[in-house]
Amino acid sequence: MRHGNLFVISGPSGAGKGTLVARLVREVPDAWVSMSVTTRAPREGEVDGVHYRFATSEEFQQLVACDGLLEWATYGGNCYGTPRATVEERIARGDQVILEIDVQGGFQVREKFPAAHLVFIEPPSLDVLEARLRGRGTESDEAIATRMETARVELSRKMEYDIRLVNDDLDEAVRALVGYVNEQAEKIRG
Repeated sequence: MRHGNLFVISGPSGAGKGTLVARLVREVPDAWVSMSVTTRAPREGEVDGVHYRFATSEEFQQLVACDGLLEWATYGGNCYGTPRATVEERIARGDQVILEIDVQGGFQVREKFPAAHLVFIEPPSLDVLEARLRGRGTESDEAIATRMETARVELSRKMEYDIRLVNDDLDEAVRALVGYVNEQAEKIRG
């Protein structure tokens, strides 16, 4: 029988986390990706409850005050976080809950939920990572330089994760991630 688990997927921007998570969800029927709550306004085409749960600053602070978030951070003046109750409900149901969050958030989750499985996705090299970021064609040189500096900091913490997967061959990285999730889901609990 499968048991519910919490998996934190982290790694630098451009490492391929989103692509791996999308493939994981297709291949693991009981995988479920947690939705973040944010105080930022919806962008065009974004729907509350589909892309994010949009909240007022007051609602978000209430979640923080009552320990209702597994992790949270502020980016660009907006708050983002992972609602605890929904994650715990899905784990209790037996789901494999996936959080795609940054390294800082991953360690916050580990503090509040020590049984979480931390998975670090890394690029084959910093050169490949920079090429991927440039290949997107969506960011300025300055933004790419900032992302590369953030990547160096995140990569310096990768050994603190439970497992590390190098995303140099997408199919192989997917196989490894799916294998790890299934292995944890099927472990006999003591």
